[in-house]
Amino acid sequence: MNLKTMLLGKAQNFLKDNLNLTSHSQHEAFTFGEPTPVLDGHDLSNYLECYWNGRYYEPQVSINGLSKSCKATPYLSSGIIFKRNFLANLFKPHPQLSRKSFEQIALDFIWCGNAYVENIQSRLGNTIEYKPALAKSMRVGKDDTFIMLHNGDEGFEEWQFAQNTICHIRETDIDQEIYGVPEYVATLQSAWLNESATLFRRKYYNNGSHAGYLMYVNDPSLDANDVSSLRSALRNSKGPGNFRNVFLHSPNGKKDGVQIIPISEIAAKDDFASIKNISRDDILAALRIPPQLLGIVPQNTGGFGSIKDASEVFYQNEIQPLQSRIMQINDWAGDDIIQFNDYQLRTGE
Repeated sequence: MNLKTMLLGKAQNFLKDNLNLTSHSQHEAFTFGEPTPVLDGHDLSNYLECYWNGRYYEPQVSINGLSKSCKATPYLSSGIIFKRNFLANLFKPHPQLSRKSFEQIALDFIWCGNAYVENIQSRLGNTIEYKPALAKSMRVGKDDTFIMLHNGDEGFEEWQFAQNTICHIRETDIDQEIYGVPEYVATLQSAWLNESATLFRRKYYNNGSHAGYLMYVNDPSLDANDVSSLRSALRNSKGPGNFRNVFLHSPNGKKDGVQIIPISEIAAKDDFASIKNISRDDILAALRIPPQLLGIVPQNTGGFGSIKDASEVFYQNEIQPLQSRIMQINDWAGDDIIQFNDYQLRTGE
């Protein structure tokens, strides 16, 4: 036994003794990573409430993030606009508050949970009109002061309004009492999932580099000429009038001699329709809008029921509470500048 063979044997014995290796391969199954809550690590923000940065309070929920999320999926955007249109249609214009101004107030209150109304006064202190201040740019300061953030001619600027000229109405929140939080915050994950599913499918089709299938031929009865003819037939099936059928005749062929193997069938890889439907239902549940009012086509033969009944219930349970909250502006203005007509559904009779 030479030195090389002796050293190799000692090394193998050492590995077997210390690493518990055997001549037979073994399979081992193990798990790693414990379930982690999605909200874990964000508890500190609940203690901070709304951070005071020295000039104004920072909103607990990102206003810019909410603005982008409203446009993430058509269901969320359409639901918000639907509520805005419902309110604007019933609004009674006032000499000091136009319908256009009210539409902005209603939209800000629904998408942001905050609405700001400015009292435009004359030099004598009389009210000329009430105008909305865009909720996306408004911030709350101390001692009932309000600041608007905007990009002016000289760059980023902060404009502070005069005392007692801004009325702020907000949705209630369980963590703080400075800013309102829209009621659809709980469904933002579903809205983002809906957007991600759409973007994934759109990128897949725009990519265009995916193959449709693999034709596997192992039939010994096909010679080179037959293969060339088959290749030409497949090439000619593309272009105008595509999706043509190809006929192959092999008298002495064997079973599975020619196989069509799909290698990029995305419909079997993800559940696009299910994701879209489930996330849509989550969004509509958060907005509490019956699906038939948004023009959603039912998937069952029974449908969604009477659209007239759904509209009346939606008005009583959703629109009237919204009206009462927006009418808080009347208490601040000391005048009934916001009034609504009674809802009457036209049946065409």
